[in-house]
Amino acid sequence: MARRRTDKFRWHRKHLLGLRDLSRQEIEHILDTAHGFEQISTRSIKKAPALRGKVVVNMFFEDSTRTRNSFTLAANRLSADVIEFTKKSSSVSKGETLIDTARNLEAMGIDIVVIRHNAGGAAKLLSRTINACVVNAGDGFNEHPTQALLDAYTIRRVRGSLEGLKVGIVGDIAHSRVARSNVWALTKLGAEVVLIGPPTLMPGKVEQLPVRVSYSLDDVIEELDVINMLRIQFERLGGNPFPSVREYSHFFGLTVDRMKRAKENITVMHPGPINRGLEIESEVADGPNSVILQQVANGLAVRMAVLFLVHQAAIEEQRGKV
Repeated sequence: MARRRTDKFRWHRKHLLGLRDLSRQEIEHILDTAHGFEQISTRSIKKAPALRGKVVVNMFFEDSTRTRNSFTLAANRLSADVIEFTKKSSSVSKGETLIDTARNLEAMGIDIVVIRHNAGGAAKLLSRTINACVVNAGDGFNEHPTQALLDAYTIRRVRGSLEGLKVGIVGDIAHSRVARSNVWALTKLGAEVVLIGPPTLMPGKVEQLPVRVSYSLDDVIEELDVINMLRIQFERLGGNPFPSVREYSHFFGLTVDRMKRAKENITVMHPGPINRGLEIESEVADGPNSVILQQVANGLAVRMAVLFLVHQAAIEEQRGKV
């Protein structure tokens, strides 16, 4: 895929809090920038000096493997110093507030905060409180912008363009910040999004989103170009949204038999971690249509792009104040 020209566009956001308010041009600029960073991972020395001397804090109030490690590696590839923050090892466990914690970190001279928090709006609150750049790594049921960006990047790498594609997002939509960010990213890039799942796992006011809704995967499987299987977030459910795991898998799991009815070149995705045998069978997750590992690999380039762009915007902002 040829890199798209973005020379005339200037990124101006020092925070990445979500994708709902971003334009198509802004989203495409992030993806194009990620394309430029992708080749760094193929070098013998996997480093670029873009953030040399800068400090990135990974402030994670929720457990994470892929996202945290991806941001850590992205910052390291850009030559930044990284502080790993966890709730259990911090003064938050002693009652310190999010704002006080962030201000104390900022007093040490940090430049970018990557935050994951169980409260929706935490990243936005932080951006209004500190001078450092803020990148949202997932906040409550709100958004997970970099996951949606790497999903869009992966689709674009595999399919060439998102324009006119039908993308199905299947599963626990109600509790998925990934689904919300994907809706905004994919529709702005020209795709049609179909949310698929049982009524009990659909969000309230879903009709206000720019999507189609289907309560049956079998009704739409044949028309989809891309299918993104979401994890069932048992830790957030707090009830019984479906009669049994077996019944959910029967109606909404991506099985080998169901794949026989799908388009031959359908692209299969999953943000991880995977509940194999529930959301997706192993033969499908590891099959020729799956780009799940490509998503993980592409996440590194996308997060490098995000860290680079917010920092550049902060530099421009500071120059404007001088």
